[in-house]
Amino acid sequence: MTKLLEWLLGISVVMSTWGLLTFDLLDLKLPPVYKEVAWPMPVYLLVVFGCYSLATVGYRVATFNDCNEASQELQAQIKEAKKDLQKKGLKF
Repeated sequence: MTKLLEWLLGISVVMSTWGLLTFDLLDLKLPPVYKEVAWPMPVYLLVVFGCYSLATVGYRVATFNDCNEASQELQAQIKEAKKDLQKKGLKF
């Protein structure tokens, strides 16, 4: 199962449960307090998802690895390209 299908399945389960509880489609006769808590739940979940996303991106940026070998290889390729272009008459 792909990540997209996992997310869509999770969202559909949460939204179905929310709809059943909010609109009392199963005739569960829940107290009004439950409906008051369930009604704004998608907004709360969206805020929690945003906080989780920001924390994940921040952590990944903070622990990003430097690639010194790749950097040196790229610098060598740039020098080689400059020499080749100078031989062909381009001035830097």
